[in-house]
Amino acid sequence: MSQKVSRSERDWTQGPIVGNLLQLSWPMVVMEALFVISQLIDMIWVGKLGSTAIAGVGIANIVVMMIMAMDLGVITGVRAIIARHVGAGDMPGASRIAAQSILIGFTWGLLMMLLGLVIARPIMELMDLEAAVMSDALRYMHIVLYGWPVVDGLLICLYSMQSSGDTIRPMIIEGIMRIIHVSLCPLLVLGIWGFPRLEVGGAALSNVISQIIGFIIVSFVLFSGRTRLRPKISDLRFQWRTIVRVFRIGIPALVMHLQRSIGNFLLTFLIAPFGTVPVAAHSLTSRVEMFVLMPGMAMGSGAGVLVGQNLGAHRPERSEKSAWMAILILQLFLVLACGAVAFWAETVMKLFTDEPELLQVGATFIRIASPGFFLMGFTAILQNCLASAGDTVPNMIISLIMLWIVQLPLAWFLPGWTNLGVLGIRWAIVAANAAGSILYVIYFRRGRWKLKKV
Repeated sequence: MSQKVSRSERDWTQGPIVGNLLQLSWPMVVMEALFVISQLIDMIWVGKLGSTAIAGVGIANIVVMMIMAMDLGVITGVRAIIARHVGAGDMPGASRIAAQSILIGFTWGLLMMLLGLVIARPIMELMDLEAAVMSDALRYMHIVLYGWPVVDGLLICLYSMQSSGDTIRPMIIEGIMRIIHVSLCPLLVLGIWGFPRLEVGGAALSNVISQIIGFIIVSFVLFSGRTRLRPKISDLRFQWRTIVRVFRIGIPALVMHLQRSIGNFLLTFLIAPFGTVPVAAHSLTSRVEMFVLMPGMAMGSGAGVLVGQNLGAHRPERSEKSAWMAILILQLFLVLACGAVAFWAETVMKLFTDEPELLQVGATFIRIASPGFFLMGFTAILQNCLASAGDTVPNMIISLIMLWIVQLPLAWFLPGWTNLGVLGIRWAIVAANAAGSILYVIYFRRGRWKLKKV
């Protein structure tokens, strides 16, 4: 009589691809939803402080994402290596990599914290912001940065578990974190029930507190043997070979994510001369984009796990089928989601603000962005799949083309040389998404990623 295998121990290189994809992805969809909803709730409470606070938090998050981009390089390398080990059936090796990666992630996070504290003000001063916006942005960002080493350790743990095929436990841990986060946020932002009124600082602090608790929980789960990976305390040591493997894959991913964050900063720099309202509208549209693309990021992560594990099991044909199936499912969803967001744009904006001018500008931004949301579905899936295959250089090259050849030149040209004004910047983003989708499809179909060694 065969023994029933638990879901977290399942061999994802066997069985129906669609079933595996959906079973891996739905907890990731929930996990992404919990994160994005918590960020939207953050902005709803911050929105009660006015457009200045919204703009400040939006600007701070752009700089935070620049720092996070450098973390994503490390995370990308870890995910690809762990998935290959698991696909090849080498669970002890995967567990050792996970332990060493946690130490790498925590150390890297400490470096990023110090870097962020140094560059935060100089970067923001380049944008010629209003004094009140600058003050809110710096207050929010400094609090977030002090918790950065814990954030990196947390992310390494969660993504390591996902790469092993265990997506349920990360979802549960994320759920606990977000309940704590959204419960604390209004109390600390507005000073309810005797809590101090910290305004934008309260939104940042509620995030940091929830992440510290999440890191404690996920560390206990991993090191107590309650998941597929079973790292040991004795594995928490630096090994040069592991560091080289992680960064060989991760550096191109780091460049890709960093230059994308720099691009977001430069877009905001181009929007800033048009006033605080367009900056706030851009920030809110970015939050809506996170929500619409949430299933895409989760589906891309699920497809990436299948790609990495199937390549480890020497089944590249299943890797490719997993990617195309994920794209088909995602695009069907995005047709409906983008249409709904465009149709109810004003209603969506009213969740964040009741200022008439901000409502109008924000709704217009969302309608322009909707076609780009749809096109980003291809990018979300194929970028994740290539990264999980360890083939990160094409991701870097395509993202460089999207930003420096398409998006930024158009964002500079369209407002000044046409009658589009600030709307031209939003159309430049759509054009870059279209170019990226075409390039990703062309490269992925060539199949060179199937031969990548990690």
